[in-house]
Amino acid sequence: MSEVHLRKLEAMYLSAPINRFYEPSIAIDKSAATIGLRVRPELFHAAGSVHGSVIFKLLDDACFFATSSLVEDVFVVTVSFTTYLVRPVSEGQLTARGRVVHAGKNVFLAEAVVETASGKEIGRGNGSFHKSSIALSPELGYVL
Repeated sequence: MSEVHLRKLEAMYLSAPINRFYEPSIAIDKSAATIGLRVRPELFHAAGSVHGSVIFKLLDDACFFATSSLVEDVFVVTVSFTTYLVRPVSEGQLTARGRVVHAGKNVFLAEAVVETASGKEIGRGNGSFHKSSIALSPELGYVL
């Protein structure tokens, strides 16, 4: 695992078209990733708090990039993911911290927690990830 690989993964994440809407931050280390997101009304459901899909995205992204830190040749894919929503949130900063809990040859397991700036847990999740046949390349945004 090289620092260049980690920085390229961060660039790939930030260049993804979906993230123009979410405006997240990311920091990746070996077997771990941290995703930050500012809560804003565009992320709310009708009852005025962050939609569960946003919490899922934070959890999945943190696990995905924690796993990707260990795979330097190909894109990994989410195979399954379980999400637990603990409480609603309607303001502040959210932080998802993901970590790999099992690294096999092709299959990885990871878990993550989303918290507010004051440390209140908003959600947690875990998933399985698999190496794909898609090479990491500049076309994916995997560049510095």
